[in-house]
Amino acid sequence: MTPLPLLQQREIEATVIAPLVRAFAAEVGEERARAVLAGVIADLARQAGCAAAEAVGGNDLSHLKQAVEQWKVGGALELDVLRDEAGAFEFNVTRCRYAEMYHRLGLTDLGPILSCSRDGTMIEGFNPAVAFTRTQTLMEGATHCDFRYRMKKD
Repeated sequence: MTPLPLLQQREIEATVIAPLVRAFAAEVGEERARAVLAGVIADLARQAGCAAAEAVGGNDLSHLKQAVEQWKVGGALELDVLRDEAGAFEFNVTRCRYAEMYHRLGLTDLGPILSCSRDGTMIEGFNPAVAFTRTQTLMEGATHCDFRYRMKKD
């Protein structure tokens, strides 16, 4: 069985998770509901990072590039690579169909938690020796997402 592209997986997840989060927020408050959701998503992202490293057969930056290719399946992301070398992999996402999907579903407020927040914690599972920084996202209105991965110095 061929796995669903990640964009489709995220849309299915969002249509199930969003009503649950909204109901949970009505019971325990928006702040608490978001905190619980963020914790669950972080755990899932770490697990996904471990699984991605296993799937591509390693966890250095060349293997990370292979994982990023999976994020792009079906035109889900358009990106410009700025730096691609042994110690650094840097790119800007110029189109994000994940952000477009959350907007279309009326879930722009949950999109950063359900999608963008995964990126930093995914790398912890993929390889804790890789540092990740990002200062802006399309999801939150920027012109691009600035992904910067670097090997940490000892």
